[in-house]
Amino acid sequence: MTHQSWSTSILDRLEAEGTRMTIPDGAQLFAPGAYGQVFLIVRSGIVRVEQTSPSGRTVVLYRVGPNDSCVMTTSCMLSDIPYSGFGYAEGAVTALAIGRDRFNALLAMDSAFRAAVFMAFSQRIVELSEVIDDLLLNRMDQKLAQWLLDQGKDVPDIHTTHQRIATELGSAREVMSRILKDFEHRGWVALERGVIHLQNRSALQLHAKSASV
Repeated sequence: MTHQSWSTSILDRLEAEGTRMTIPDGAQLFAPGAYGQVFLIVRSGIVRVEQTSPSGRTVVLYRVGPNDSCVMTTSCMLSDIPYSGFGYAEGAVTALAIGRDRFNALLAMDSAFRAAVFMAFSQRIVELSEVIDDLLLNRMDQKLAQWLLDQGKDVPDIHTTHQRIATELGSAREVMSRILKDFEHRGWVALERGVIHLQNRSALQLHAKSASV
């Protein structure tokens, strides 16, 4: 999910305070252990924020869309703690970068900027709580059925890998492969290398909304 937290009036005013950056597709913006030196507001494109456990399991925490900021970067800037996750550009990204000293000055002197920073921060915290609830409470087969429906909303085939799905849903590749094989056995999908063909959307929809057992 992405959302806009910064108003047009504030963004227009901040253009004079920061520097425009162009970030290529796939570039890493930050990694665990690094300290935040700039506050970024995405102007176009998407930044994916994910975390990897010691066992190697990766979970997508959230995505930062146009005219939004990253709660992990905000936390690092406010508390001077290092990043705990990774940030990657999904497609080309342009962003407005505000250095640490200027960020702190604006936070102290500009009430509109301060309100926008904490509004964006609080909105993302709520979203992260929903991600945690989803990981803890929902059955993985239901989550996968809904993910397939969302990704295949406008296309008959989904071009992806089992590993990418596992990363998106916070699971293991082996779990995704096992569930997809079951879906294929039921006739809901057909599997090819790198492609999932949706065969029975109605059945997937019913399964996604079925009561957890």
